[in-house]
Amino acid sequence: MDRCSFCGREKKDTNLLIAGISGHICDRCIEQAYTIVQEELGSKGEFDLGQIKLLKPKEIMSFLNLYVVGQSEAKKYISVAVYNHYKRLMQTDFDDDVEIEKSNIILVGETGTGKTLLARTIARMLHVPFTIVDATVLTEAGYVGEDIESVLTRLLQAADYNVEAAEKGIVFIDEIDKIARKSDNPSITRDVSGEGVQQGLLKLLEGSIVNVPPQGGRKHPDQKMIPVDTKNILFICGGAFDGIERKIASRLNTQVVGYNAAKETDRIDKDNMLQYIAPQDLKSFGLIPEIIGRLPVLTYLDPLDRKVLKQILTEPKNAITKQYEKLFKMDGVKLTWDSKVLDYIVDKAVEFKLGARGLRSICEAVMIDVMFDLPSSEDKKDVNIGLKYAKEKLEKSNLKRLKAA
Repeated sequence: MDRCSFCGREKKDTNLLIAGISGHICDRCIEQAYTIVQEELGSKGEFDLGQIKLLKPKEIMSFLNLYVVGQSEAKKYISVAVYNHYKRLMQTDFDDDVEIEKSNIILVGETGTGKTLLARTIARMLHVPFTIVDATVLTEAGYVGEDIESVLTRLLQAADYNVEAAEKGIVFIDEIDKIARKSDNPSITRDVSGEGVQQGLLKLLEGSIVNVPPQGGRKHPDQKMIPVDTKNILFICGGAFDGIERKIASRLNTQVVGYNAAKETDRIDKDNMLQYIAPQDLKSFGLIPEIIGRLPVLTYLDPLDRKVLKQILTEPKNAITKQYEKLFKMDGVKLTWDSKVLDYIVDKAVEFKLGARGLRSICEAVMIDVMFDLPSSEDKKDVNIGLKYAKEKLEKSNLKRLKAA
């Protein structure tokens, strides 16, 4: 009688019995064997630092250039930070008592300039655990929302719960400006999603051992905590800091008085005030001095002009126009665009002041009808998007509501 060569169950006691050359295996033993293999592979770790090829900053920047247009200043800072992070992880000489500290970064830029895209692109090329978290959902412990420790929970999940790998990972905290202190005036109510979150983030950014709930905070109060050392975790923070230009302008105008003040003001590029950003501007905006001190590298993203927006639309590896062309190609249709259409889309994106995200919204409004009708059409022909068609579709859409007042 046929039986499993591993557990000895007879065929009638199994759901499935697979025959081999000189034995059999049942479905339960297959499942157990698969689990053991997964655990073994997890313990060895997908993130093996010994196999990392150390990319130089220029190589990292070249990779970023494939997906992100412009923003050379921000790319340079991130490339150097990631390179130094790898070097810190791979250092073997600890005899000279010189300990290399990590350089956490804060990126400041208008909405749609590419902060999150930079983070996602870095994630494509990294061999360390990487996660992106949103600061807007974080609150002080004990309040409705996510605990600060959930940042590390996400990193653990990205590392398949390999704590050693997670302790050498990179975290991108988006919307860091949304946890700014609400006001300088004392209040009877606690600022639990603003200053309270900043205070909680201090221990993560500085480097300390944090007890992390593997499945999140309050929903599983009896779960066993996992201690995670954040000393070697690199934190990159990004935020739009809407309105910080006024703080920068105020500081620049009060630096000097008299005749020199006029000369200094002439040299200031008023269309891109973020390039003059300094830590004191972040403090004026509402970040506490302690958290600014733990984010020592401060850089900015340039606002997007027409030329850059046109490049974003057509040039990167995953450019928006290339994405639509691929979608149509999957239906056996060749999609082409008139050059005037691309200029029109860029003009509308500038008008709506939504940055690169506005390009996608406008393209969707223009393309929605043809994408709806084409898959069901029996007579599929090549499609060309002309200026008259694009104007007509955009006029009918509700996108005009996005237009800035």
